[in-house]
Amino acid sequence: MTARNYWIAGIAIMAATAIILLAMGRIPICECGYVRLWSPPADLAGNSQHIADWYSPSHFIHGLLFYAALWLLLRSRPLGSRALIALVIEAAWEIVENSPWIIDRYREATIAVGYTGDSVLNSVCDILFMLIGFLFAARMPVWFSVAIAIVLELLALWVIRDNLTLNVIMLVHPVDAIRTWQAG
Repeated sequence: MTARNYWIAGIAIMAATAIILLAMGRIPICECGYVRLWSPPADLAGNSQHIADWYSPSHFIHGLLFYAALWLLLRSRPLGSRALIALVIEAAWEIVENSPWIIDRYREATIAVGYTGDSVLNSVCDILFMLIGFLFAARMPVWFSVAIAIVLELLALWVIRDNLTLNVIMLVHPVDAIRTWQAG
């Protein structure tokens, strides 16, 4: 498969994801009617609705993790092939994450009481952040990818009292002490 074909397949995966999300009733962009490059932490209504927010680093870390896992499991496969597998996994997560079941789970198990799910724009951008993380990991030494993941996790923890690690913990097995701390 040529590099061009990998890109075409990747774009097709993202387009299919957007179509599925629209069919699920997800809004294309923020209900506010405009698109921001960055949604600050104080904008709770715009969270997960614009191009990037404080959860974008989590998707970048997904890319780092997917690269590591796929390198361990499928290192003989071309990078483009592994990137497409990572795209499919991330796209599937975006679809599941925006299902009523997961949205309700976030509302009941985390501090995201008013969470309504991602806009289609935000979901597609989350997939792109994952891909950037994946390609970053492919080009950088392992120690640097690990360091970046730690810095991003600590930064999000400091700014919004949430990150990928806490998100997974609270989604899988909520801890009251964490929820209380996150609520400030």
